[in-house]
Amino acid sequence: MNYFYQATTAGLQSIFCVFLSGKTFRTVSALCLLVFSFTQLDAQDKPKDQTPPPPLPLREVSGIVKDSTDLGVIGATVSLTSDKDTLKTSTNSDGIFIFKNVKSATYVILIQSIGYATSAPMRFKQNDLLPRIVMDPILLKEQKNTLKEVVINGTPSITYKTDTVEYRASDYVVRKNATVDELLKKMEGMEVGTDGSLIHQGEAVTRAKVNGKEFLGGDLANAIKNLPAEIVDKIQIVDDYGDQAARTGVKDGDPSKILNITTRTDKSVGNMLNLNSSGGNDDRFEAGAFGTRINGNQQIGINGKFENTVNGIAGSEGGGGGSGNTKTGTASASIRDKIGKKIEYNLNYRFNGSGLNSLRETESLNFNNISTEKPSTLAIATNRGNNDSRSHDFRLEIEATLDTSNFLRFIPTLRYNSSNSTRHSEQFQTGFMHQNNLTDNNSSNKTPELGASLFYQHTFTGNRRRNLSLQGDFNSNDYEAEQEQAQVFTYLNDLNDTISESRFNRIVARKNLRDNYRGSLTYVEPLGINTQLEFNGQINYNGYDNNATTRNVTDAGLSDAIDSLSNIYKYSFTQGRIAMNFRYGMSNSSKVRFSAGLTGVPASLSGTKVSLGTTINRSSFNVIPIARFEYLWSRQHRVSLNYSGNAVEPTFDQIQPVRDVTNPQNPVVGNPNLLATFSHTIRANYNNYIANSKLNYSLNVNANFTDNAVIRNNVNVRDFSVPNDTVYITETRFLNRNGVYRIGGNYSISKQLDNRKYNLTFAGRVNYDHRISMNNDEININNVQTFFERFGPRINPTEWFEINPNVSYEYTKSVNSLPRFQGNEIKTFALNVDGRVYLWETNLFGYSASKNYVSGIRNNSTNNPLVINLYVEKELFQRRGKITLQAFDILNQNNFINREQYDNGGYLETKTNTQSRYFMLRFSMRLQKWSGAQGRGGRPVMRRGDGSFMN
Repeated sequence: MNYFYQATTAGLQSIFCVFLSGKTFRTVSALCLLVFSFTQLDAQDKPKDQTPPPPLPLREVSGIVKDSTDLGVIGATVSLTSDKDTLKTSTNSDGIFIFKNVKSATYVILIQSIGYATSAPMRFKQNDLLPRIVMDPILLKEQKNTLKEVVINGTPSITYKTDTVEYRASDYVVRKNATVDELLKKMEGMEVGTDGSLIHQGEAVTRAKVNGKEFLGGDLANAIKNLPAEIVDKIQIVDDYGDQAARTGVKDGDPSKILNITTRTDKSVGNMLNLNSSGGNDDRFEAGAFGTRINGNQQIGINGKFENTVNGIAGSEGGGGGSGNTKTGTASASIRDKIGKKIEYNLNYRFNGSGLNSLRETESLNFNNISTEKPSTLAIATNRGNNDSRSHDFRLEIEATLDTSNFLRFIPTLRYNSSNSTRHSEQFQTGFMHQNNLTDNNSSNKTPELGASLFYQHTFTGNRRRNLSLQGDFNSNDYEAEQEQAQVFTYLNDLNDTISESRFNRIVARKNLRDNYRGSLTYVEPLGINTQLEFNGQINYNGYDNNATTRNVTDAGLSDAIDSLSNIYKYSFTQGRIAMNFRYGMSNSSKVRFSAGLTGVPASLSGTKVSLGTTINRSSFNVIPIARFEYLWSRQHRVSLNYSGNAVEPTFDQIQPVRDVTNPQNPVVGNPNLLATFSHTIRANYNNYIANSKLNYSLNVNANFTDNAVIRNNVNVRDFSVPNDTVYITETRFLNRNGVYRIGGNYSISKQLDNRKYNLTFAGRVNYDHRISMNNDEININNVQTFFERFGPRINPTEWFEINPNVSYEYTKSVNSLPRFQGNEIKTFALNVDGRVYLWETNLFGYSASKNYVSGIRNNSTNNPLVINLYVEKELFQRRGKITLQAFDILNQNNFINREQYDNGGYLETKTNTQSRYFMLRFSMRLQKWSGAQGRGGRPVMRRGDGSFMN
């Protein structure tokens, strides 16, 4: 082609020169020669390959849309147009949008969202060679439409996302220097305890995170009682399925509730130090220090607390008198930071120490069906003891983002627990088993534990949702204990005359080694934009090596090991899980989301009872369905339904076919024919938040049905070691039974009035528990009904006045099918109020009072206690410091009795008085300084939906 071009050009030049011959030849000959030369040079300069140059590569354009409060706008429609593109997408749950395969680097973007003013068309001209373009944040202005004094705001206070309920903190007003727990009390569906506990919509929250990262070991109470409310942007309550599920999206088992606090971008860097010290009567004292530094994803913290509290029982004077005390000390340190750009580490250490001197009184009632004249045994017991315990917990977490496709996490752990205790107990039984028991125990134990976890994930470049992950876990602990036990059993007749007496003085040495190994593989294969397949395989091995030997202490010293009283065995339990699951609803715009699949669970249990010469080998296979469904009408309105199944093998003790008399008063006989227990759990949740009315309501229903439940059969048999046919001991046997189930539910309704100055909250729960037990080979059906209702308004009309009254009613009824087994009916009507009044800005008066009306507990020494607590407080140093005088239980009536209902119709009542009348003087100081986070290299700050920082 190039040769043809040169030849043609040369020919035309020759003809042109001939045509110009003659008179004009001389004048133009030089011109012809010049044209010929330039043409030849041009031909020589042209490349041999005349293929047109390749087009510029396609590019990816991404950005984030925010509102005036620096929150990402969810579900905004984003349009990108150019002379080569017409694209449209929507922002995700973090407000982020992404356009792929954009042809032109010069384009126009238009953004629309309900509740916001439509943006003007924005024209951008970017570098044509950049394959990825990250735009600066785009701000949308809120559009407020007023109609009959009703304001429609585009950003609601509460939004429901997948596995997350999110509250916007700026909508809840608290006083200056308030802590996070005071902010949580203002939010719908939250119940905050004075000890730092948190319940959300009827379920307990277990751990705390800040900006998506576990905060100081996950200590919930420390997080909400120390962190200031002013730094909070959003409060999130998350259904957490574990770190592996968070990375892969594959959920297994039941979630736990965690609190995630996302900080405001302008207050994400700060230092704070909290100090407190207090003292009171009965040698009560408390001292603590809490310090932390937060810098985006970086977290450094220390915490220490030492206190002495007084324990008590009913009837003790002056807050407990001789009822004992508890000294506790805790210390923890944590640091989370990065090494370079790819490695993040989190180091935690925690120490707990306690010294307990206690006195406890109990009363228990047990029924039998042997004697019609004496159908029950009543036991009154007093326990005095001392216990000193220590624990050390070390945990290191290392996360490495190897590249854009590979992630690695390694977590080594080390724990060490030890304790020493002495206990003296006196138990007096009347009725069917008429005997007295005096016991002295001295024991010590130690448990070193070592563990490690390794997780690896590979994300495929073609589709970021396609991923493969591997995880391996190892844990080993070695429990060693020695117990010296002295017991005296006195058997009596109806006239309280001694029939016989037995004395034992023994030393029991235990050494238990447990090893656990777990491995799992997960693969996710996207089928489309909205669907994917999930594969998961697991194997879990638990090995146990237990050695408990018993020796008698005689005048000549220790005897040889007593085989009948020793328990030496080894066994292992191995369980696999093979699951395949189909999931629909991966898109953020999907209103319907569901999962369906199957899990196969093979299991094997084998072991040897060395001390009795028995061997067990058994295997099983179960198939468990997977079912999850969720429908979202909007970001504030959703319903979900989950089903989960679980198979549990019986323990080695339950299936060994021998009579274990390690405890002579309660021998155990296993059943080798026991089947695996299979439980079905169904959970349904309905949540709705009507933003314009500030009305939030939720309903949670759960049901659990158990097949082949392992039931204890308590059989009264003659004690042939005593020469009297009226002396019995209780032998425990096991068998399977169907028909055990539990159905329950709870609801919460919260209505905010007058710009949240008034909050009306209705909450309640109902449970029906259908239990099965056996006594002397007879089946007893125990039905327990529980009903609870609570109404609790929070009234805060002005900044200086707050009052929170509430009224509740709880009803519990227990009914047994065996006529001789006693039922029970307990009713508790409670009136409670707490509040505070600020006087002259820096003076505070606070109070709380509760009046309970209790029926159904016959031994309650004060059936209707009235408990009043008061405190006065003076704020100092611009509210950074406080001096507080507290008075607890002024009328000295806090002597409730706790009752635990047995399946056989009996009960256990424990008398306590742990918060009786006492006074405390407290001084506290809070120092803090906060500033805004800065993007690296002058770039804007980019954050994920959990608050974590991208740069």
